[in-house]
Amino acid sequence: MKGPELQEAIAEHVLRLGHVRIEDLVEHFGVSRMTAHRHVEALARQGVLRRLHGAVTAQPSGLYESAFRYRVTVAQAEKQALARAALRYVEAGQAVMLDESSTVMALASLLGQVAPLTVATNSVAAAEQLIKIEGVDLISLGGNYNKVYNAYIGLICEQAIAKLRVNTLFLSASAVHGMAAFIQDQQMVRVKQAMMAVAQKRVLLVDHDKFDRQALHLLAPLSEFDVVLATDGLNAARRATIADGGVNLQIVSTARAAE
Repeated sequence: MKGPELQEAIAEHVLRLGHVRIEDLVEHFGVSRMTAHRHVEALARQGVLRRLHGAVTAQPSGLYESAFRYRVTVAQAEKQALARAALRYVEAGQAVMLDESSTVMALASLLGQVAPLTVATNSVAAAEQLIKIEGVDLISLGGNYNKVYNAYIGLICEQAIAKLRVNTLFLSASAVHGMAAFIQDQQMVRVKQAMMAVAQKRVLLVDHDKFDRQALHLLAPLSEFDVVLATDGLNAARRATIADGGVNLQIVSTARAAE
């Protein structure tokens, strides 16, 4: 794994288990103790994990806060670039839908630039931003609140989605493998697929590090998205393969976000 990918995997592993010995990280990820310590120290500085003698735990504030705090700090430049690119697919007067991903959450604060809008979302974090924006009519999709995702999921949420029709859906995925998008959690697959069913246009936002990674559950083939926005770290061969498969792949520059 690359450095950022390994660090994210370590965070997810510790957040899932709650308490992990450094030796277990070394064995599980096949890295040196020095490498494991370096990533643990970086995550501790971010407030995601807490170091103990010979071990590491999720912050005592709880799984939800640590997991959410971590997700919004990963690949910030990429998320900002993708959000700006996604804004081009929004027109005043439309109804749009946002999923719970931290990638799409970066778009929420920009929507005031094209208001008035009706925005539906299952994301609590996005809703907190949207209620502050003049000209945005917010529809908060209810359901079972999930602390890990800071979002509503489950049957009630899916039923609420099914009663709507929106112009454009903006969503992300855990991974893109081959010519398809995947999600790690099957509950989130159901919610996202319900969203896809009610949208006239579907825009997938994924940073380049998510390509050729693994996640458990199929969300949809890339061909089912009207636009796939990917950051410019995606290598040329992978770009060509996706474009040759008939996918509307748009490459987004991160130069401005990195300034």
